[in-house]
Amino acid sequence: MVVHPAPGNANGTLVNAILHHCKISTFTCLARNSIDDDECPESSDDDVDVFDVDQFTIGEVSSEVREAIVRPGIVHRLDKGTSGLLVVAKDEHSHAQLAEQFKLHTINRVYISLTCGLPSPNSARIEVPISRDPNNRIRMVAAPGSGHRYAKHAASRYKVREVFCGGGSALVEWRLETGRTHQIRAHAKYLGNPLLGDETYGGTKSMALSLLRPRTPSKYHGDLSNLVSKIDRPCLHAALLGFKHPHSGKALEFSCPPPDDFTEVLDELRRVTPTNEGQDNDNVAQV
Repeated sequence: MVVHPAPGNANGTLVNAILHHCKISTFTCLARNSIDDDECPESSDDDVDVFDVDQFTIGEVSSEVREAIVRPGIVHRLDKGTSGLLVVAKDEHSHAQLAEQFKLHTINRVYISLTCGLPSPNSARIEVPISRDPNNRIRMVAAPGSGHRYAKHAASRYKVREVFCGGGSALVEWRLETGRTHQIRAHAKYLGNPLLGDETYGGTKSMALSLLRPRTPSKYHGDLSNLVSKIDRPCLHAALLGFKHPHSGKALEFSCPPPDDFTEVLDELRRVTPTNEGQDNDNVAQV
């Protein structure tokens, strides 16, 4: 489900569902106007965004949505195609408190992904600013140094949890210190290991097969081609989310297993990988 309305996708979003479920019509605006994340990728989870209804024509959205001057309850977002956990505020106080936790980077967020190739080293911290790609408005780019206009500080930690097909792919855990738009995807590309299925950042089907086939017995090549052809989104899942309850202050932590399409790819990669390959069992994520 798309998180919030945007031009060309005005209804059937999470915001529409929240408006209906919570009977919300208005939230107080806390920050600057913003448009759809894919059209304005400088926005991020570290900013608190408002929902600008003036970008829509009359009749393009329901009157209920037009009355909401912000994205009701939306504190952070997931990229289109990313599965997993998202926290939503049900009142203005909760929205403000959760937004502050995101701003201060006290939210605990863990993602898992499948990459094209094997990141090296097996674990590291990436601190490389992210800015808009000057050649592609909907894509971000990791920009070392300060030469890129509007580059924002971004830091991620990753750890390889399982290796497949002799390094043709890997299950990688990510922990975010900041929440820039497309942060994991841009940092993965910076490493030279874009996410499997992430066509925008280079994780194309042809790249995946070029890395998997040479490292896999020929009897599995047909299965791999069939598997890769079915991948229609970046293999990225928000697996864990931890924060303090905005009213009680109690520490909360939630986890969510990946959906069927992710586990299907994961299980198939495990099946075609020789049993003597990969990481020590103690280091393998329980997915």
